[in-house]
Amino acid sequence: MHDPALRHVPTALSLLAALALTTLAGCAASLPALQPPVPQAWRNAPAATAPSPAKPDLTHWWQAFDDPDLNALVKRALDNNLDLKAATERLLAVRTLYRHTDDKFLPNLTLDTNQVIEPDASASYFIVGFDALWEMPFFGALKSTHRLAAGNLDAARADVQSAYVTLVAEVARCWIALRSAQQQAALLAAERDANREKLHLLEVRANLKLAAPAEVASAKAELARSEMALADPQRAINANAQQLAVLLGQSEPDPAWLEGGDQPQLGDWQMTHAPADLLRTRPEIAAAEAQVLRAAGEAGIAQADVYPHIGLGASLDMSVNLFSHHNFIRSGDGIVSVGPVVNMPLFDWGMRMAKARAQRHGLRAAVYAYRQAVLQGVADTETALGDLQQAHQRETLAEQVAQALDGNVTALAKRRSLGLSSTLELQDAVIAQQNAQLALVAARAERDLAYVSLYKALGGAPLPPVDVAADYKKLGNQGAK
Repeated sequence: MHDPALRHVPTALSLLAALALTTLAGCAASLPALQPPVPQAWRNAPAATAPSPAKPDLTHWWQAFDDPDLNALVKRALDNNLDLKAATERLLAVRTLYRHTDDKFLPNLTLDTNQVIEPDASASYFIVGFDALWEMPFFGALKSTHRLAAGNLDAARADVQSAYVTLVAEVARCWIALRSAQQQAALLAAERDANREKLHLLEVRANLKLAAPAEVASAKAELARSEMALADPQRAINANAQQLAVLLGQSEPDPAWLEGGDQPQLGDWQMTHAPADLLRTRPEIAAAEAQVLRAAGEAGIAQADVYPHIGLGASLDMSVNLFSHHNFIRSGDGIVSVGPVVNMPLFDWGMRMAKARAQRHGLRAAVYAYRQAVLQGVADTETALGDLQQAHQRETLAEQVAQALDGNVTALAKRRSLGLSSTLELQDAVIAQQNAQLALVAARAERDLAYVSLYKALGGAPLPPVDVAADYKKLGNQGAK
């Protein structure tokens, strides 16, 4: 007679086996929760700005300059820049490998052939063998492998994003510097001409004994300084034009760049809204986050290596007696074997444990590096916001000075036409006017570059093409599960 309780033993064993397999498969290193220490509000944000639910347009932020030439340059750079192309190819290479993340856990089948001759040379055998091995991804190996692959993919995408950010920011910076230097060169040339005219007037007055020789000497020195100052903007023009050519993937600058044009300026643009979560688009932070995911995967794989590797193996070996006592292909034999395969660490178990502990320390280090990257991003953004505010105030004051001196020149020109003022006095006013315009050009360039620095600090740049971004998001989500 059978005990009825024994009927439930197979079912209980099956449940226990399933539970054990689930535990073995899901035992992976825990992924720490990343809580970026970002501020609730920016300390250096404009105080008078009303809150807005809309985020700044990071995708086309350079269009705030309303400069068609700059827009065209950015488009050409995105199409032709070699660093960006290289980063994209590296992303595609990593993404190609990501699709095969699980392949190492698929059954592996190998074919071996060999020819064996007996020592007495009385027989010769040809052996054909098939070996199959299917290693089970127990102890969290599968999840950890996914994390490592997803971290590699995230890091490659962060490299692409970094290339985008750097490229667009550098194109904007070089174009702003180029046009600003051209404006400075034109103003310095006008100041030089005004100093030359002033020197001529003083020489005439000195011949008439109406001016002292010291005044003439001082005017000569000012003329020499103005001519010497022309070298700086010309050097900036050449350097930035050549750098633009490199960014656009060409060896020489376009001739149109050297013809001069209007200086890009923001005008009445104001920062309206900059939520702190924009920092997640910053390439340095994205790369640090990817490193955490990668370190978690490496730690999980090292932990899984501490335990036995369990799998299923099978082999089929067939031998054919090719030659025996002058007879060809007399007989053949075959053997099949199937069973579990266990690879258990013994003498190197201590080294495996040490590696697992080392990888856990590496994971903690990656978390700390991520937090440091966020803090650095906050600091860069706060600094850029403060610089932008100060640059805007400086530009406003420079405009007021320039407008006042423009009015002074207009008034003196009117008085000169009425014979109430001298030409020399008018030339001094023109020189002061040119200096004020030079200060205004420098202030506008400073504000423009502060604007570029702000959006670079926030990680602002065009996103990768839609198909790459969508595929990345899908694959990344799968790997992080």
